[in-house]
Amino acid sequence: MFLNSWSIALLICGVLVLFLLGLAARSAVRVLLFWDPDSDSNRQIRLENEIWLTSTLVEYGLGVQILSLAVFVLAADYFSQSIVGAMCATGSLLANDFGIPALMVKIGGVFLYGYWIVLHQLDIRSPKYPLVRLKYVYLLLLLPLVVLDLALETVYIAGLTPEIITSCCAVVFGDAAGGGTNLLSGLTHGMSLVLFYGSVLLLLAAGAVLLAAPRPWLSLFFGGLWLGFFILALMTVTTVFSSYIYAMPYHKCPFCLLKPEYQYIGFAIYAALFGGAFMGTSVVVAEPLRRPEEMGAAVSGYRKKAVGVSLLLLILFTILSSYHYVRYLIVGGEG
Repeated sequence: MFLNSWSIALLICGVLVLFLLGLAARSAVRVLLFWDPDSDSNRQIRLENEIWLTSTLVEYGLGVQILSLAVFVLAADYFSQSIVGAMCATGSLLANDFGIPALMVKIGGVFLYGYWIVLHQLDIRSPKYPLVRLKYVYLLLLLPLVVLDLALETVYIAGLTPEIITSCCAVVFGDAAGGGTNLLSGLTHGMSLVLFYGSVLLLLAAGAVLLAAPRPWLSLFFGGLWLGFFILALMTVTTVFSSYIYAMPYHKCPFCLLKPEYQYIGFAIYAALFGGAFMGTSVVVAEPLRRPEEMGAAVSGYRKKAVGVSLLLLILFTILSSYHYVRYLIVGGEG
């Protein structure tokens, strides 16, 4: 599977990002050893110029890593054309032992890479760069994750062969009573909806209170709510809402939503969910950074913006994911 455009694009992006972060790691070590904001020595001036360049390269590199999640899923969907039994990305990802771990690492990376970008943007708000050491320690900790990301997608692609027989999404996400192996079994249709809409209302209420009366503990609570809702929302979209979008009761899949026959609605749904979850959980990362005196105003401004954007994206996600379900309740069938 290496000799196709999707595989080549994934591997080139991964190698390029790893190369950029490797270069930045050298600057990170120099910062940890020699950074002195009170000094006006030539070494300090050169170091300040150096971190501007490396931080910009890292920011763009991590942005590419975040976007690679979408490329990876689209590549898996393309691979399904050559694998027996696979109808979409679900079958391709289950074709060997490395597909799902690679996907999980990329999903986690969306948040962890994004938090570094938030840290960098807050750091450059102050001329003293009070977060520069923390930022580069975090960068060094991200390097193993980038290596793992590239390694998993490489061995996953290497292990794909046309002779593999895998399962389609109807079997993987179908009802257990129908003979399939339901990966997300455990919640009834009604309970999923109660938890989903109850969590939406709770998030909206917590966000409104946080905007009106910001408290550190409330930021932690709000971020924790978003993390739990993110997992619940992925499950609910897959097991409940997707079948209404497909207009097929037994078709439940998180990946077919990205196909053209469904107007690519999955891109909008997942962009709103991932964006809202990231902005909502990022307030937990930003809150402790107010301790340097000069960071208080920057962190407060970011928290207000992040909470507001996360609530707007939450409303958008709820509308997009619920539309076909609500339409079915009102007009029945495909309307």
